[in-house]
Order: sequence, then structure tokens, then C-alpha cells
Amino acid sequence: MMRLAGLILVWLAMAAGLAPSAFAHEIRPAFLQVREVEPQVYDFLWKTPARGEMRLALNIIQPAECANISEPRSTMVAGAVIERWRARCPGGIVGKPIQIENLSQTLTDAIVRFEPVEGSPKTLRVKPDDPYAVIPDKQPWEDVAWTYFVIGVEHIIFGFDHLLFVLALVLLVRNPGRLFGAVTAFTVAHSITLAATTFGWVRLPSAPVEAVIALSIMFVAVEIMRVRAGQSSLTATMPWLASFSFGLLHGFGFAGALREIGMPEDAAPLALLFFNLGVEAGQVSFIAAVLLVMFVWRRFAPATINTPRVGDLAWRAPVYAIGIMSAYWVVERVVGMVAI
Repeated sequence: MMRLAGLILVWLAMAAGLAPSAFAHEIRPAFLQVREVEPQVYDFLWKTPARGEMRLALNIIQPAECANISEPRSTMVAGAVIERWRARCPGGIVGKPIQIENLSQTLTDAIVRFEPVEGSPKTLRVKPDDPYAVIPDKQPWEDVAWTYFVIGVEHIIFGFDHLLFVLALVLLVRNPGRLFGAVTAFTVAHSITLAATTFGWVRLPSAPVEAVIALSIMFVAVEIMRVRAGQSSLTATMPWLASFSFGLLHGFGFAGALREIGMPEDAAPLALLFFNLGVEAGQVSFIAAVLLVMFVWRRFAPATINTPRVGDLAWRAPVYAIGIMSAYWVVERVVGMVAI
């Protein structure tokens, strides 16, 4: 258990220290929309991740044949910089390379969305190791599905607050059947609000939602301490109820991330489905990894360190770390709301 606690604390340190501060390691994807307004004339919309007045130094290099017919206009929105311009591209833009300058120096992907006057829109994912987008004549639906599945996996794996809530559930619910029920309830709940928000049925401001998500993590950390102290807890006896309630909130957080990425209007259900499946794949992989480490340690841990004192420290250290980190996020996000 001691080594397990150490591994969890290392992951928690990464979540608390590296993820929020290392803008150079930004993992939110950039988004390029190219809309054909008439033959050989295109409107460009380029959205790059930003924090405050700082933005990633990503630039679009158009095909050599293209020439701007309007000056680029930039606007700041929450967490991003948006540039718009119009260009004429003799011979069209299909089949010609669009380069995303400096993408190879980041961890960021880019989503490219092409909307022709006639025909079906195309959605591409551009990766740092190949920072070029070539718009195809035709695109199978599997490409869109895979693009949003991968985005969903990446979002949950690097979404430290969401994973921290799941980790807290694993530490709280030690019965496998109840844990499975709690995770299933969490999945169902965030799928509901993710879909409702994506289709515009429900809308909540993102800042308060993010603050309450952090509060939900702190709540579960407190519940772990109460249960370990021998106190009764509705969260422990009916964990599915708490995970379902908080899952509704986390779904709003997932929806906010999906809005930042951008979604194909003509394939919104497909993109939503596979983004959600990607989130679930990442979540299940994380739970499986935690349970595997716990099983291996319990099976092969040296008997010399399996003492009550070490065991007590092994569960307390991660729970305290979760509580401190979530409390920090609550304060940080509330202060951010007030500053706005």
C-alpha cells in the first residue's frame, strides 16, 4: 500500500503542479474552419487556445495559390483567440496542403473543418508529428468517429479534475459491485447533461460549473475520511446516488470542452457519441490501472511493511492530497469568477 500511495501522490502532484501551469504543454486542440462562400473563395476561422493574453503561437500557412482578400481580424474569447479572414484560392483548396506552423512544437492537436458550398463537410484531425491538413474529395464517417473518439480519450486522461473524482470514488467504495454501480451512474449522468448541453436543451455558465466540480471532489474526500472513522454515510451506502448527482455536473464540464473544440453540425450525433465513448474508454482504463496496481501490491507486497501504521498512512496521504488539491481548485475557480 505504501508504494501505491506513492504512485497516487506522484499522479496528484502532476495534476496539481504541471497541468494547470504548464501552458507550453497545452493539450486543448486548436480549431480551423474553412467555409466556401463561392467557388474558389473561402472564409477562414482559426481558434487557438489561450490563457489570459497569452496564446499558443500557432499560425495557418495557406496553400501557395491562396491570397487574402480581407485583413485578418482577431478577437479574444474565454480561453481562446479567434482570427477571421477571407481568401481566394484559384483552383480551389481541396487536395492542397494547409500547414499549421509550430504545431510540431506542442502537444496540441488541431481539428480542421471544411464546409463546401455543395457536398458534405469534412472533419480532419491534425497531429504535431504531421502538421499538414489535406482536404479530401470524400471522407468516410469512420474518420469523423475516430477523430472525436481520440479527442474524448485525451480529454479524460488529461482532465485531472474528472479523474480525481473517479479516483476518490475508487478509494471510497471498496465493494466491487457498488463501485461498478457508482461508476455506471456517473457515466449515465454525465452522458445526459453532455447530450443536453451539446444540442442546446440546457445551458449553464462554465465558470460556476467548474467550481462546483472541484467542490464535488472535496466532498467525496471528506466522505472518505468520515467512512474510515466509522461514521455512517449515505454516500458510502448508496454511492450511485452521489456519483449520479455529481456526474450531471461533470457532464456540463465535458460539454464545455466539446464546445471549445467545435463540432460538425451535420454529424453532431456521431461526434457526440464517439466523444462520449472516448471519455468512457479513458475513464475505464484509468480505473482498471488503479485497481490493477492495488491488486498487485496487495498480492506481492512485502509482509514487513504491511503494518497498521503504514496502512493508515497509505490511505490517508492520497485522501489528504485529493482534499487539498480540490480545495485549491475551488478557491482558484471562485476567485477567477470574481475577477471576471
